[in-house]
Amino acid sequence: MTSPLPSLFVSHGAPTLVTDPVPTRDFLRALGQTMPRPEAILCVSAHWDTEAPRLGSGKRPHTIHDFYGFPDELYDMTYPAPGAPALAERAAKLLGGAQIPVSLDGGRGLDHGAWVPLRLMHPQADIPVVQLSIQSHLGPEHHLAMGRALAPLRGEGVLILASGNATHNLREAFSHELLASPVPYARDFADWLSARIESGKAEDTNALLDYLAKGPHGPKNHPTPDHYLPLLVALGAGAGAGTRLHDGYTFGVLSMAAYAWS
Repeated sequence: MTSPLPSLFVSHGAPTLVTDPVPTRDFLRALGQTMPRPEAILCVSAHWDTEAPRLGSGKRPHTIHDFYGFPDELYDMTYPAPGAPALAERAAKLLGGAQIPVSLDGGRGLDHGAWVPLRLMHPQADIPVVQLSIQSHLGPEHHLAMGRALAPLRGEGVLILASGNATHNLREAFSHELLASPVPYARDFADWLSARIESGKAEDTNALLDYLAKGPHGPKNHPTPDHYLPLLVALGAGAGAGTRLHDGYTFGVLSMAAYAWS
């Protein structure tokens, strides 16, 4: 019997991560080469936010260029990974069993929260991918519950990959240089986040759920919840203490931290 695959949370930053000469780009490339190869990937992206959970179930998900004003080369990039309709059905069954209603979406493609890190980790685009939406209005506990419901997939050869940002004050990001030193408020939150994740204690999981109040400068680091909530899906799927795999920053305010739960 093979060991379960980890659940992962990665910070995807700007779409230009695929071309920018930053440590996170190199980290994601190396991560894809060193991790066990999954049979399929279930990706939870900050950039698909729906009223109720939805799973992409198409056989050939298209590449979504859901950004504006970036270099032309980004709009020419595709990530033609196959879909995994059977995995979408399996994930829907697990979520339904946890009383989390979900629907299948055969027309949904892969947004840049999914294809940017995947293009770095698995550039051959030969591993089937299913994308799962978040629901910002349903809050942290809902996303932790989704992760817990999906945890059995890890023992079935499926990599659960959550993609967002450890800190995400996009309003201030582009007033800093790409490789600027981290601003104190972002560093404080990222260090607090890592300490809570690496503890694995119940009280620290509760603090992660109450991140806006408990985390240093919580509302400033996450003015909106969308880039934080995927992390809670990965946490729920992994349970226990996590490990920080990568620490870095782009534009001074975007922590590019990555975590794994085994």
